[in-house]
Amino acid sequence: MNILKYILTLYLVVINIAAFAMMGIDKKRAKKHKWRIPETRLFASALMGGGLGAVTGMYFFRHKTKHWYFVKGMPLIFFIHVVIACVIYRNFY
Repeated sequence: MNILKYILTLYLVVINIAAFAMMGIDKKRAKKHKWRIPETRLFASALMGGGLGAVTGMYFFRHKTKHWYFVKGMPLIFFIHVVIACVIYRNFY
């Protein structure tokens, strides 16, 4: 069971770093009027477990903070993941 916890922790760290970086990269590309990362990919990174990284990146880089669906959606995704994690932790540990 310990190896499963290690793999899950490593996955969550990597996906959150990736989501954070995607926000920064997209912001930089937006300033230079270059090809952008699609919004669906930004949301997908959050849905795959990178909610904390996406929310942090959104406010750190001040990116997508004027879009209501990002301001409401990203924290909601993160909140849902926290609730799921609490339920799983409570039931299995």
